[in-house]
Amino acid sequence: MEYKNQTENRAFQEMLQAAVKRLQNRSGEDLAAKSGAVFYSSRNVLEVLSFYETIEIQLPEFRINSNMDEWHYLILLHYLDMADGTEGSQKLITFGNLKDGLIRGTKFDRTAEQKLEKLLQDKEPEKIQKACTSLGAEFTETKADLCAVFPVLPRYPVTLKIWFADEEFPASGKLFLQDHADHYLSVEDAVTVGEILLQKLSEAFSSL
Repeated sequence: MEYKNQTENRAFQEMLQAAVKRLQNRSGEDLAAKSGAVFYSSRNVLEVLSFYETIEIQLPEFRINSNMDEWHYLILLHYLDMADGTEGSQKLITFGNLKDGLIRGTKFDRTAEQKLEKLLQDKEPEKIQKACTSLGAEFTETKADLCAVFPVLPRYPVTLKIWFADEEFPASGKLFLQDHADHYLSVEDAVTVGEILLQKLSEAFSSL
């Protein structure tokens, strides 16, 4: 992860330390029960599935066995901290529909649609599906041409609906969360999740 300046680096480190400090007061069993992670008491390790990778988190330091992007790591810690075990109804919402999402979330909805249109431009449907599969996505039937559900975190999937290009319109896409998302991440963290997913999709297309 590259920082624009030392101030940003310092701010990130402060957020990271604060997140770890909050979590150190919690038991591994409690964190696992509320977040959907798996806790191995014999090793004092939490296992969390994120995208296509199983992340091991060593307690009580909350160190990870992965070289994941640092913002992704911070999101993971915030998720463990906020998770309260709430079950979703499978109803999909936009980022703008999140609590406090009217400004930040709505802006991201527009940005994501613009980025997806560029990402999907001139991409064959098979290549799009292959890129989604490489990130651990599962596919469901909807009115969209393709609907990919990404296991970003155990109880925090992100859904991507795609409409392929035709004679009249270019390919387009839209990101959705489930209606219980506010119980697991703030709107700021939700937007970061969306940005990470878009970046991973871009990398997946480049590698195909």
